[in-house]
Amino acid sequence: MRWFKVMRQQKLLSLSLLLVTLSIGIVIGTLINTGVHAARGQVAAPDASPLVVPSAVQLGNEFSKLAQRLEPSVVYITADYTPKVADNPHARGHEEEEEPGQGNGKDEGLDLFKRFFRNGPSGEEPPQRAFKQEQSGTGFVVDKNGYIITNQHVIAKVDHIKVKLHGDDSTEYRARVVGIDPETDLAVIKIDPKSPLVPVSIGNSDAVQVGDWAVAIGSPFGLEASVTAGIVSALGRNIGGPLQLQRFIQTDAAINPGNSGGPLLNIRGEVIGVNTMIATQSGGYQGIGFALPINMVARVYNDIIRTGRVTRGSIGIEWYPGDDKPELFKGLGTSPGVLIRTVHKGGPADKAGLKADDIIIALNGKPVKNGDDLVARVSETSVGATVAVTVDRDSKHMDFNLTVLDRAEVFKDDSRFAALREQSEPEASINPVKPDEPRQYKFGVKLHALTDNERSAMGLDAKGGLLIQSVDSDSFAEDIGLAEKDVILSINRQPVENVDEVRKIQGTLKPGDAVAFHIMRPAPGGRGHAPQWTSTFVSGALPKE
Repeated sequence: MRWFKVMRQQKLLSLSLLLVTLSIGIVIGTLINTGVHAARGQVAAPDASPLVVPSAVQLGNEFSKLAQRLEPSVVYITADYTPKVADNPHARGHEEEEEPGQGNGKDEGLDLFKRFFRNGPSGEEPPQRAFKQEQSGTGFVVDKNGYIITNQHVIAKVDHIKVKLHGDDSTEYRARVVGIDPETDLAVIKIDPKSPLVPVSIGNSDAVQVGDWAVAIGSPFGLEASVTAGIVSALGRNIGGPLQLQRFIQTDAAINPGNSGGPLLNIRGEVIGVNTMIATQSGGYQGIGFALPINMVARVYNDIIRTGRVTRGSIGIEWYPGDDKPELFKGLGTSPGVLIRTVHKGGPADKAGLKADDIIIALNGKPVKNGDDLVARVSETSVGATVAVTVDRDSKHMDFNLTVLDRAEVFKDDSRFAALREQSEPEASINPVKPDEPRQYKFGVKLHALTDNERSAMGLDAKGGLLIQSVDSDSFAEDIGLAEKDVILSINRQPVENVDEVRKIQGTLKPGDAVAFHIMRPAPGGRGHAPQWTSTFVSGALPKE
C-alpha cells in the first residue's frame, strides 16, 4: 500500500511538472511570436525617418504680392448667344448664323454628322432648334463704379454679358456695353456693384522695354484668376490688317483662350497692356502672345466714356502700298516716309496744298517711318489740332501746317469706314436702355391659369398654379432657367392662381431684387406613361441694367 501511494504521488508530480513545462513553453512561444511580428513591423524600412510637415510659413515674392493685390480687380466674363436659324426649316443647305469669334471655315466631320440625322422617317427635315451657347474671357476694373475694359471679341454679337468678381462677392452681375472699338478690338462694359470696386493701377507702355518682366492674369479655358509670368519679347508688333491700328507688345507669358481682355502687368503690378491674341498652331500657348499697349487703350477708353465712340483724326491722304521697302526711297533719292498716292478732295492735306507723289518724311519734326506709323500718330492727335508736315517734293523739302479733322467726316463716303462705324454701335440686345432710364422689369413668360380638370389630368395635387406656355428669348425667365411646361405655384412664397396676381407681385419688385419661383416641373416617364412631376425652386436677381 505504501508502495502504491508513493507511485501515485510520483505520477501526480510528473504530470504537474509536465503541465507547468507546457504552460511555460506556450508563454515563451507567444512572446517570441509577438516579438517577431513586432520586429517585422519595425524593420520594413529600418533606416528611414518619418516625414514631419513644418509650420506654414509663406515665403512671398513679388509675383505672389502682385497676384494678391490684383485679384479683386480682374474679372471673369461670360457671354451667351443663341445662333439664328433659317426661317424655312425644310430648305436644303441652310446654315446657322456664324457664331461670335468663329471663322468661316466648316468642320466637315460635324457637317456630315448633322446631315446624317437631318431627315426624319418621312424624309422631311424636322424643325431646327437653336441652342444657347456660351463664350468666356477676362476683363479688369478701371473705375470703382464698375467700369471694365475687355476685348471686343469677348462680347461681340452676344445676347447677355455676365461678370463675376473674385473674392468675397460671389454675385454674377449683368453687364451692359458702354462702347466698343473694332479697330483696336477693345470694349468698355459696366456693372452696378454692391460696393465700390478696386481699380487696377495704370502704367505707361512707352516705358516698357524688351526683357522686362511681364505677368498675365486671366481665365484661360475658364480657369479663373490664373497667373502666368514671362518677359516682354518684342515691342511694336504690327500683325493687323490695313485698317487696324494695333502695335502690340509681344510676350512669352502664357496666354491661352480665355485670357482675352485680361491685363498684362509689369513687375510693379501696373497694367501695361490688354492681352488680345496669340500666335499658335495648336490653338493653345506656344510662347507668343500679344497685348495692346495701355497708352492706346487709355485713349480709346477715354473717348468711349466721353462720347460713346472713338474719334480718330485724319489728314485725308492715301499712300502707295509697299512704302516700308527701303529700296523704294533709295531709288527716289530721299529718306523713308510716306509716298502719297491720292489726296482726298476737300480734306486737310488738299486744303494745305499737298499733292500726289509728295513724300511725307516728318510729322511735327519727328521722322515718319511708313504709312502705318503716320496713321497711328495722326489718329491719336486731337481733332482740330494743327500739325506740321514736312514733305519731299521733287527732291526739295517743304513744310505745311495742317488742321486734323475727324476721319469719319473726311472719309464719310468711303465704304470701309462706314462699315467700321456700323460695327462700333453696340448690340441693341445688350445695351437696351440708358443708365438713367427707368425700366419696368417683366419675367418674360406667357402664362395660363390651370383649371381643376387640367390639374387633375396632369396629376398635380397642389391648388392653383400657372402653366408656362412659352418663355421669351433674352428675358429674365430664360436667364434663370424657367422653361415651357413648368407650373408656377408661388413667387417669393406668395401663391399665384392667375396672371393678375403675378402682375401685382411684379409691381412690388425693383431692379436687383431677388425672386424665387416654386415650380412643378415634368420629368420624363417611361414609354407609354405620363410624365412625373417634381417640385423645385428656380431663383435669380432682377438685372440692374
